[in-house]
Amino acid sequence: MRSSGLPDLADFQSALIIKPSSLGDIVHTLPAVHAIKQAWPYLRIRWLANTEWTPLLHGASFVDSVIPFPRKSFRGPLAMIQAARWALGELSTTFKPEIVLDFQGLFRSALLARASGSRPIIGLSDSREGARLLHDRIVPVDASAHAVDRYLAMPRAFGIPVDAEHLQFPMAAGSLPVDWPRRDDLIVVHPWSRGEGKSLSPEALQALCDALAPQPVVLVGMTEDTSRPKGGHILDFSHRTKLTELLACLRAARWVISVDSGPMHMAAAVNDRTLGIHTWSDPRKVGPYNPKAWVWKAGRIAHHGEFSDLEARAEGEVTPRTARKIGEWVLQA
Repeated sequence: MRSSGLPDLADFQSALIIKPSSLGDIVHTLPAVHAIKQAWPYLRIRWLANTEWTPLLHGASFVDSVIPFPRKSFRGPLAMIQAARWALGELSTTFKPEIVLDFQGLFRSALLARASGSRPIIGLSDSREGARLLHDRIVPVDASAHAVDRYLAMPRAFGIPVDAEHLQFPMAAGSLPVDWPRRDDLIVVHPWSRGEGKSLSPEALQALCDALAPQPVVLVGMTEDTSRPKGGHILDFSHRTKLTELLACLRAARWVISVDSGPMHMAAAVNDRTLGIHTWSDPRKVGPYNPKAWVWKAGRIAHHGEFSDLEARAEGEVTPRTARKIGEWVLQA
């Protein structure tokens, strides 16, 4: 049943999805938008995403068009004005009427929604930076819930039934790098994150790789750290994969071990044998959503919803000793 005050999606030709970033957040939003498209297949879906993340959406069957948002081009005190001017020219559409669904929930995303000229603009109750002042309707969400569940509040508010046990995370198919080893026993390790305190130290990464020997280990991801673990079983594909190639690598892996990051969420969406490493972030809110994926947090390995409040709030680093235990667990799993 549709929530009171929300319009009927049947009255619209198009829906503009505002979810430009980050990589993990875009992955989290996929089931919600997919559910909307499944319920209303004739509703044209336009998705605005930061340019660097658009390859993830190209080729996804439920997205009719992807709009690259050149976020890095707008800097300085006039960034908001520049972005609004860009939106005035780039977000107009001949598909009218159009509804706007702002999943980002920041002032910039709400401003882009307004500048698009389409109405109404629907936002979520956990929006920040005063974005709600620019939204026409607000969908209540549980701020303590996992990000995927918070975004699923949007289709549910429109009366769309969502089967939480059979969610889909449709993304571009991707293709493996031409020199990718063609074998089915690869353990892909993504040890770096832009988030403070999330990356594995060089010592912990070496210990993890040592524990995984002699299984072949493939390093993926990007980092400014020039040090790499040593070992004849280690292949270094860092800085060597495009986004869709990375997706294909994660899908093809026997196991994926990743720190809390966008690629971790990509991995969990396409590979049940994923283990996410959380040092300080709450896995109940931002852990791998896949119920078959695993999480290391607070000294133990479990599924994302199985940690207590005390464990979820705990902070800790991954020491070489801990990294060895994680590697040993993966080999035995």
